[in-house]
Amino acid sequence: MKKDIIIPKVENVYIAAVQEWNDDFMQKTWYAYLINDSDYTLEGAMVVSSASGIINGEPRKTSMLRHAFVEIPPVSVVKIELIEDSVLVLDNQFMVTYFINNVLYDKTYTFKAHSIHEDFVSEVPILFKDGIMIG
Repeated sequence: MKKDIIIPKVENVYIAAVQEWNDDFMQKTWYAYLINDSDYTLEGAMVVSSASGIINGEPRKTSMLRHAFVEIPPVSVVKIELIEDSVLVLDNQFMVTYFINNVLYDKTYTFKAHSIHEDFVSEVPILFKDGIMIG
């Protein structure tokens, strides 16, 4: 039966962490973006984010945050959330689920601990800002 289940491969959909000026905090902060670099509209997109890891020898885990987007047009970007500095030392995980033509797509993107850092930035396509992109 498992051989009959078709799991489509996610292509041209990415998560990026971009550092931007935040007027509320009066400093640069990191934000997560969902990038649709495909020719298709992502319908009913859901992003569930969390962070986990070890701090001072003790396991730590954040709450799950859920975000829903009715449609994400082709070749576009949506801002997901602010990434607080205190969770940059943890693995930050983004579980993304969406439909294209009534077919369900699902992928988990993980920024490893300490990988969201100014030393690792490059230009993010479509957004045209410096950031860290995984896909």
